[in-house]
Amino acid sequence: MLDAIATAPAIIGNNRMDLLAANHLGRAMYDDVYADPTRTPNFARFTFLDSAARRFFPDWDLAADMTVANLRTAAGKDPHDKGLHDLVGELSTRSDDFRRRWGAHNVRIHGTGIKHFRHHIVGDLTLSYESMDLRAEPDLTMTLYAAEPGSPSEDALRLLASWAASQETGSAARPPSADAVPVVPSPS
Repeated sequence: MLDAIATAPAIIGNNRMDLLAANHLGRAMYDDVYADPTRTPNFARFTFLDSAARRFFPDWDLAADMTVANLRTAAGKDPHDKGLHDLVGELSTRSDDFRRRWGAHNVRIHGTGIKHFRHHIVGDLTLSYESMDLRAEPDLTMTLYAAEPGSPSEDALRLLASWAASQETGSAARPPSADAVPVVPSPS
């Protein structure tokens, strides 16, 4: 269903900030997050443990604050989530920036707004986003991004789509497909 959304980046993630699925343009936009093919892409690990995040997020401090506040919110919703405990432990031991922010106890619900990115292929992107909980999978959220019509960001998204298509037609450097990390339904 994600791949039916052809002109906007679309992703699905969980409360631990794992990037579980993406459409073609979402995979291209988050190419840096997919850099390690040996593990599930995770926005928190990317933000605090990958040097590319400081380029990708022009206002890295804001992105880092939001990331930690989102994880704090998730911890409040499910204090027994072992995967979340493990992630927080990993980030706390590997990142002073994360540890300091985690100690602030800020929480946030991530729903709608504008985000700024600096993509390694197309440069600056200013995109509106809307995040929606999935009714069939309440622990999952789909986020859609859109550029203002006629803006440089709209042109950059078209360029990104073209780049992604060229990667798919034969380059080994393309991001993994959306089904590379299966979304497992939660027990009912």
